[in-house]
Amino acid sequence: MSNFFMNDRKTLINDVIEGVILTSPFKNLAKLDVDSAIRVVVRSDWDKKKVALISGGGSGHEPAHVGFVGKGMLTAAVCGDVFASPSVDAVLNAIVAVSGDAGCLLIVKNYTGDRLNFGLAAEKAKHLGYKVDLVMVSDDIALPDNKQPRGIAGTALVHKVAGYAAEQGKSLEEVTKIAQQAIDATSSIGVAMHGCNLPGGDDEEEESDRIAAGHVELGLGIHGEPGVSVLKTHNSQKIVKTLVELLQKELKKSHKVAVLINNLGGVSPLEMNQITKELVHSDLASAIKYLIGPAALVSALDMKGFSLSTIVLNKDIEEALLAEVEASGWHPLVKLEKLPLQKVKLISQKVKIKASSNATVGNIVKVITETLISLEGELNKLDAKVGDGDTGSTFASGAKDILELNEGNKLPQDDLASLFAVVGDRLATVMGGSSGVLMSIFFTAAGQKVGEQGSLAESLLFGLERMKHYGGADLGDRTLIDALQPALEALDKKTGDLAGAANAAAKGAKDTASMKKANAGRSSYLNSDSLKGVKDPGAVAVEHVFAALLAQHK
Repeated sequence: MSNFFMNDRKTLINDVIEGVILTSPFKNLAKLDVDSAIRVVVRSDWDKKKVALISGGGSGHEPAHVGFVGKGMLTAAVCGDVFASPSVDAVLNAIVAVSGDAGCLLIVKNYTGDRLNFGLAAEKAKHLGYKVDLVMVSDDIALPDNKQPRGIAGTALVHKVAGYAAEQGKSLEEVTKIAQQAIDATSSIGVAMHGCNLPGGDDEEEESDRIAAGHVELGLGIHGEPGVSVLKTHNSQKIVKTLVELLQKELKKSHKVAVLINNLGGVSPLEMNQITKELVHSDLASAIKYLIGPAALVSALDMKGFSLSTIVLNKDIEEALLAEVEASGWHPLVKLEKLPLQKVKLISQKVKIKASSNATVGNIVKVITETLISLEGELNKLDAKVGDGDTGSTFASGAKDILELNEGNKLPQDDLASLFAVVGDRLATVMGGSSGVLMSIFFTAAGQKVGEQGSLAESLLFGLERMKHYGGADLGDRTLIDALQPALEALDKKTGDLAGAANAAAKGAKDTASMKKANAGRSSYLNSDSLKGVKDPGAVAVEHVFAALLAQHK
């Protein structure tokens, strides 16, 4: 079964090319209109007086190579099917379309199909009278004894260096020499924890299951070819260390390099930045002058992996890499500098309290917290039907903390403004999740209102209003508000009317069982059948608290 968004594999590459050209920010691309089987993207602003640069190969490595067509980089890109070299005719037509008297340089990744098809096209073009030269990128160091190293992500660096030389009007001989210098200066090594899926492929074609869980494969090819060794880790620091050790073997101590951090297609930005951090703290750090990426420059469809490419800098290569281009796939170099830190004074709003005694208040705190603690199992069971089963534990964790402070005579019982502030501060810390923050807002705002000489009921209603404002829930949304608001309004209407408040809370909690839709919290993701006849756990907690306060008052 295919894991791709696509229409028809037969038209996939033509569809992709159209999308790339239409979204190019430089509006400098065109497709050769010659034959549907010949898929060549060219610069629409090209001047044949300069040396043309042509690259390409199998598709699936986007943005390579189409994303590197533009001023300062490639003149044309020849696109084959996914992971398949373009035909000789396609390459030949590209050469003829963009080459003038200055000639043409073909930049080829060192794979058999590309070597043969681009090579034969070059010979045919020469026979037609065109000046053509060819260089092969062989930056992969995974197999040090291999006489024909593969061309991988470092190819983009060669495009950039050669593109700058061509843009300066240098001769074909000079551009070819500079391109070869860039190839000789470039080394790459990649790693992956999963291979890639092929568009239109089935499970038997997929290579992603070959690598065991918890392992990565070193030297995996950009077409999913098996690597050279396996590391039993997903630890980014260990993996980067291994890659750096291999890259350092290609460098001298005096070398300064630019490093391309290349996403092979399936690694999240979060992970790529973690990898970047490990790189700049690795043993290679002292040699790094510039970073390129992290970004996908030469991908392998959706391969869950990355590669590192170093290019040794000299004056000419550095100047070429830093030059601006009009190619959407390129990422400008960033000079590696020390992490900037801005020192500021730590701001903490932890409430400073002065404990005081008030037997009545202390007893109320005791009743509320002990009630919530005793309800832990009941509320969890109720919440398991409509949520994630942790309402009881969440309320109990906050209640246990406040009860411990209360029994240790560490609360300002005789100062309601301070008491509410302390409770709000502690609940935000110990309850966790949205419930802790919402209850913290409730008590913190209520404490502010009490401090402004508001009555207890007025202050609690003000705290509720602030909680509703930030939380987004209201009456009828099937939350604890459906029990808490009518209870507090009853107290506001008649001071000390605990019986009225308890009755209002009980009715509010009961009403939540008949509400067909929850509009807040995890219950909002459930259908009405799942909610039918089940009270909201938060509302039940409020109901029990007011019932306990009433019983204690009697």
